[in-house]
Amino acid sequence: MDQIREVVTTLFRVVVGLLFACHGAATLFGVLGGPRGGRIPSVGDWPSWWAGVIELGAGTLVALGLATRAAALLCSGTMAYAYFVVHQPKGLFPLTNGGELAALFCWSFLMLALLGSGAWSLDHLLSRARRVHQT
Repeated sequence: MDQIREVVTTLFRVVVGLLFACHGAATLFGVLGGPRGGRIPSVGDWPSWWAGVIELGAGTLVALGLATRAAALLCSGTMAYAYFVVHQPKGLFPLTNGGELAALFCWSFLMLALLGSGAWSLDHLLSRARRVHQT
């Protein structure tokens, strides 16, 4: 059962991280369907440019399993902010305010921040290398 858990955790981490990174790349560079708002934000635009940088950078870290807990916590907080500042004022429930994706990403990244990257990650590989080097 632990082996299946590691596989599922790894696949979940990689898929969620890649989807988030793709969302950031679309926002920042207009690729993969382009930004949702229709325009690429200028460098430093609040909050869209900063969100894109976090999505691309931290999403990539999560997908690779590198600094996973910290990156996932940052991603979760970013999506909580997006939900409560952008979506929630339009209505209470995600289905009526367009915030389903923000809510799903928020909870998915919170779960990864708590579970960690799993055995198939750069975090795990670096941890093993440090242990071998110390002995």
